[in-house]
Formats: sequence, C-alpha cells, structure tokens
Amino acid sequence: MELDVMNISGKSTGKKIKLDKEIFGIEPNDHAIYLDVKQIMGNKRQGTHKAKERSEIRGSRKKIKRQKGTGTARFGDIKNPLFRGGGRVFGPRPRSYGGKLNRKVKDLARKSALTYKVQNKQLMVVEDFSMEAPKTSEFANIQKNLKLNDKKSLLVISDTNKNVYLSSRNLQNSKVLTLSELNTYEIMSASALCFVESSLDLLQKNA
Repeated sequence: MELDVMNISGKSTGKKIKLDKEIFGIEPNDHAIYLDVKQIMGNKRQGTHKAKERSEIRGSRKKIKRQKGTGTARFGDIKNPLFRGGGRVFGPRPRSYGGKLNRKVKDLARKSALTYKVQNKQLMVVEDFSMEAPKTSEFANIQKNLKLNDKKSLLVISDTNKNVYLSSRNLQNSKVLTLSELNTYEIMSASALCFVESSLDLLQKNA
C-alpha cells in the first residue's frame, strides 16, 4: 500500500511512500493491544492511595458498653469499622500497578494498532517541516490545512523539535511525540495519526 506525502499546506507533493506490510499490514491482535495498553496505563498510576485500618485509627480502646444485657449487638471500642470514623476493613494500601510485558508482545501490539489506523484510513504522511519559533497559531493553521483541526490528532516526528512541540502544547486535541515515545496507547487514543516523512522512514528501517 502507498500513501501520498502531503505538505503543510494540505496539498500533495507528488511523492508516494510505500508502507511495509510487516508493520502496517499484519493480522491485528486485539489481546496484545489490550495487554500493552493495560501495562502502559498501570505504569502511569501513582498507587499512593491509603486508607487507615482499625489499628491505625486514633481513639480510645475503652469498651463502649457491657458485653451482655443491653438487647443490642456487642461492640468493642470506638475504632470499630461499623462506626463513623472507624477503621476501614481491608482498605487500599500503597502499591505498584506496573507490570512486565515481553518485548515481542509490545511490538505486536504496536504493529496491530498501526494496522488498524491504515484499515480505518486514519494515517497520513507529511513532508518534514520546521518552525523558526514557537507559534500556536501557525501550528493551528497547519492542522487546519491537513483537516486535523476537528480531530484528536497525533503528530509523530523523528527527533525532538522544541518549537513544534511548544507550538502544539496549547491545542486541546493535538499532541506531538517523537518516534521513540510512540506507543500503543497513544496510537489507539488518536483519531488521526500523522507521521512526518523522516519518522516513517526511520520506523520502517528499524522495525
């Protein structure tokens, strides 16, 4: 499959780039995508939640009332989990939600996500461009020319470009990542995926 290479004015440059079937034309594996996205989202969680249990509540240990003869249930101290302000039973404790996933599974997940973008016609290629200074309005015009202004778009560049990144940062539905930062979660969460020409060449070269 071939894609037209567009310029930042939204017009075809006349060049075409061939997509590698080993990356953009595989049989998608939904379970691999699920595992990879789950791991990525788990690694983002802080896991600092904490609830005090009975032994950690500050309060008197004195028995509230006598054990028998009251006609009601027996109670111990004020820290009983049944009382307001009492300790929580089996409350959350700080822990890590991160996990390990084999590299081959992560590669399969990313290729599956890229294949879905091609199948859904949500992938485009733009020739390399640069910006002399950070300017949000200029980047917004580029998005408009490429008809990405009303979509949740992801632009993948080959190397860190501070001006492009800063220009896109204030736009709500726009995100810029380098190729090394690209992962399955970012691909699947974008409704339009845009590669600059050099980043796509690098991706296919190193696959």
